[in-house]
Amino acid sequence: MLYIEQIRPELTWRLRRDVLYPQEPLFKMEMDEDNNGYHFGAFQDNKLLAVVSLFWEGNDFQFRKFAVSPEAQSKGIGKALLEHITNFAINENGHRIWCNARVTATGFYAKYGFRQTGKTFSRGGFDYEIMEKMLTDK
Repeated sequence: MLYIEQIRPELTWRLRRDVLYPQEPLFKMEMDEDNNGYHFGAFQDNKLLAVVSLFWEGNDFQFRKFAVSPEAQSKGIGKALLEHITNFAINENGHRIWCNARVTATGFYAKYGFRQTGKTFSRGGFDYEIMEKMLTDK
C-alpha cells in the first residue's frame, strides 16, 4: 500500500541525487531553502520511492526536486505524489502551483493539468520549461 507523508528535508537528499543528479556527491543535494519548505515522501512497504519539496511564495507554491526511483516509475506513484502536493497547496489557499520542469518531463505534468508557459531556460546541462496549474479562479 502506498502512503505519502511529510518528511524531514535530509530524507529527500539520497533519492534527489540518485534520480536527478547521479554524478553529484550527496552533500550537494542540500538546498539552503530546504529549511523553509515542506518535503513529502511516497512510501510502499516502508521503502521511500518518491520525494518532492514544496515552497510557499506569496499565493503560489513551487515544487522542486521531484524524484521517483526508477523501479517505481510508471506505476502511479509520481501521479499520487503530485496530486498530494496539489491538494496540500489548495488546502493552504494557494492560487497556483508551478515548477521548473525538465523538458523531458513536460508530458508528465501536462497529463495532470499543468500548462506550459513558454518560459524556458537551461541550467546544469538540462533544459527546463516553467509549467503551472491554477488552483483558483482568482
